[in-house]
Amino acid sequence: MEFQALVAHETDSGIALIREVVGDDFLMPGEVTIKVHFTSANYKDGLAITPGGGVVRNYPLIPGIDLTGEVFTSTDPEFAPGDLVVAHGYDIGVAHHGGFAEYARVPAEWVVKLEGLTPREAATLGTAGFTAAMSVQALLDHGLTPSAGPVLVTGATGGVGTVAVDILGGLGFEVIASTGKIGATELLTTLGANSVIGRLPAEGEKLRPLGKAQWAAAVDSVGGQSLAHILSTVKYGGAVAVSGLTGGTDLPTTVMPFILRGVSLLGIDSAHMPIAARRELWARLAKDLKPQHLSLLENYAPITEAESVLHSVLDGTHSGRTVLGVAGEF
Repeated sequence: MEFQALVAHETDSGIALIREVVGDDFLMPGEVTIKVHFTSANYKDGLAITPGGGVVRNYPLIPGIDLTGEVFTSTDPEFAPGDLVVAHGYDIGVAHHGGFAEYARVPAEWVVKLEGLTPREAATLGTAGFTAAMSVQALLDHGLTPSAGPVLVTGATGGVGTVAVDILGGLGFEVIASTGKIGATELLTTLGANSVIGRLPAEGEKLRPLGKAQWAAAVDSVGGQSLAHILSTVKYGGAVAVSGLTGGTDLPTTVMPFILRGVSLLGIDSAHMPIAARRELWARLAKDLKPQHLSLLENYAPITEAESVLHSVLDGTHSGRTVLGVAGEF
């Protein structure tokens, strides 16, 4: 079997993403071979084609940390040809060939059967949407209810942020969306935000160990000073689900929010979530956690435009989720 793929190669001048015809022997070990319908554009995929990006262990590699499609062959009895599936996380797209190809082969314990979601919808959600769902679920498990008060979502126009706004709005929460992008208000209010504010902290605002308590909880995909500010302004007993570091890895805060207000910091990592929990959460994403406005979140591009899309993700001009069509697009 021969098929087409975008393969990242390390060269003397950087990382080159090259369209190639490869064979079955190019695929890595695994019980399930998937005919890829869709993948998506993620920040980590952008880093995979960036010199010194720090996410890829060895080149050459087929990027694409998300992939959806149908089972082509399987040696695992849990999966049969024609099953619609999604696979993401673990080593996919960083140490194991990913979704930027017509076919992918992965271990069965990395694969989730799709029920109630199409492959395109699953790709629209992808790792970012799944991370948003993990964040919301963590807050719900912490005891958060709509009556507790407003929930802040930072980085609200990004992949995690837009899906989090959509899910929280659909669950009846008062959602405050924080973004630095001018002109995003209409989209975010349509998704479910009750109000839209600028980046936090506001320009010139000093970080304080404790500020005015404003939020019952928060979904933060920014980190850095933004996270420090949020922790200092969360209400007593509140929680912050954090999954990002676009604002930096340093956390210039004190223990005061934790010991004087009982604030909880909930770390969210979707890459290594155990498969049983992953499958359960995907089932919830098809039901009570399903975003109501997936079509508004989705941008579409053929896989051949992946490199230009990833550059827009890296430079911060990208919003929402971009689905990359693979089947029939090479």
